Amino acid sequence: MTTNPARPAADPYAQFKANQRASWTSFGPLAAYTTPTAARLVRFAGIRAGQRVLDVGCGTGVVAVTAARLGAQVTGADLTPELLAQARENAAIAGVAVEWHEADVEQLPFGDRQFDAVLSQFGHIFAPRPDVATSEMLRVLKPGGTIAFSTWPPDQYSGRTQALLARYAPPPPPGVPAPVLWGDPAVVRERLGAAVRDLVFDRDHLVGYALSPQHHRLVSERTAGPTMRLVQSLEVDPGRLAEFRREFDAIVADYFEMNRVRQSYLVSRAIKV
Repeated sequence: MTTNPARPAADPYAQFKANQRASWTSFGPLAAYTTPTAARLVRFAGIRAGQRVLDVGCGTGVVAVTAARLGAQVTGADLTPELLAQARENAAIAGVAVEWHEADVEQLPFGDRQFDAVLSQFGHIFAPRPDVATSEMLRVLKPGGTIAFSTWPPDQYSGRTQALLARYAPPPPPGVPAPVLWGDPAVVRERLGAAVRDLVFDRDHLVGYALSPQHHRLVSERTAGPTMRLVQSLEVDPGRLAEFRREFDAIVADYFEMNRVRQSYLVSRAIKV
């Protein structure tokens, strides 16, 4: 009598990830703001020609293309096929070769110890299980290789706006932590643990441009997946939607000066033991 081979357990967060995949399809117009931060991350990670580099949550490919232009052998992975289509176009325009994969950071389709560096710019932070995402990123990284990522601190612009969204939106599945916890050095240190050495942090800022806090918020409503979903859900309650918008505008105003919105972020880098 034969038996069927064991099947992998169903992903309990499959619907959550499907919603994320759908919500980020409109992110493309915001990617231009992250091109300077991409260069900052690539330099911070010390990327060099000939290295094998994985860009996790690559989106439109700004980090991957930046690293490839230095001569690195780059692979980009993202959940959202629409963003990967834009990434392919960006690589073609830049005249660089990048290998693209539609992939989940919690189940990377790569072998163990395959990359010299694993990078992520505001990408892996949205994985529902940080321990699984961390384990996978380290699994595909060679011993002595570099892991480096950019994240949003909880107490700054993005952390505060995400906390605001969380107050108005339906709660995530039980046990899913806030993505901005990745912006706390103590949390990063705990999550990477003894698997790394020489963990270092630095801070920088991203600048967005707008005529007013309200203009900035409108761009978020049209391009940032979580904000888009929330606004759509609140359209049945105009009063609550107006209240959300007032609170959002007030947060933006704290970082708005000379038609610029200054967004601080954390960069982390470590070496796999």
